[in-house]
Amino acid sequence: MDYLNINKEAWDKRTKLHVDSKFYDVEAFKDGKSSLNSVELEQVGNVEGKKLLHLQCHFGQDTLSWARQGAIVTGVDLSTEAIEQANKLKSSLGLEATFIANDICQFGDKNTEEFDIVFTSYGVLCWLPDLNNWAKTIASSLVIGGEFHLVEFHTFNDLLCGYSYFPRADPDVEDEGTYTENCDGEKSTMVTWAHSLSEVVNALIKAGLHIEHFKEYPYSPYNCFEGLEYVAGQGYQMLHKGQQVPLLYSIKARKVA
Repeated sequence: MDYLNINKEAWDKRTKLHVDSKFYDVEAFKDGKSSLNSVELEQVGNVEGKKLLHLQCHFGQDTLSWARQGAIVTGVDLSTEAIEQANKLKSSLGLEATFIANDICQFGDKNTEEFDIVFTSYGVLCWLPDLNNWAKTIASSLVIGGEFHLVEFHTFNDLLCGYSYFPRADPDVEDEGTYTENCDGEKSTMVTWAHSLSEVVNALIKAGLHIEHFKEYPYSPYNCFEGLEYVAGQGYQMLHKGQQVPLLYSIKARKVA
């Protein structure tokens, strides 16, 4: 199965919808609104003058938000449509950024540049069949002492939706719409993989990264799953038998040698 081209085609279609969606609100972004949330802002901290690599950057809003905060940014994404839109957005804002259209592991195989920070967030890991290769890309892209920051949707929610929590040999292949409000019922074939928390952590450790921070959160900044309810000042939560479901987790890791 050529999962890369299947998913690339799907994300090319999604990007065309996303740039016109209220969910991404490009006009507000152009007017100065940051696309970054408090979870990643607090975890990553000051990026002024630091080289930051953003893996699976979509059409560049988060990448350019880090640029607005003073980072020297590079974004990588599988979708050529997303990278085209990222470059258009960059030009319209007069910001400096490098955007690369490539599978992130293929990028990692060829990349020789080192960064102070590698960042990735929100719905990224399910598109990757092999987290060991992903973690190697991160480790090889960092300077000694450099930091990796992940903010990701919690896999517990996937389990409640009927997907496997533990990794399996075969991926899930489904026809899905997108999560923005303007999908109009259009669906694309998508290929995804389950990854447990232990698989994520162990892949990073195996790649030589030192885990400095791990945290779980009961709130999501995005209303992108069924069954969420808004809690003022917190975000969106999901209750299962009256108890909060973990919706996000974050990891900070450092390259020590």
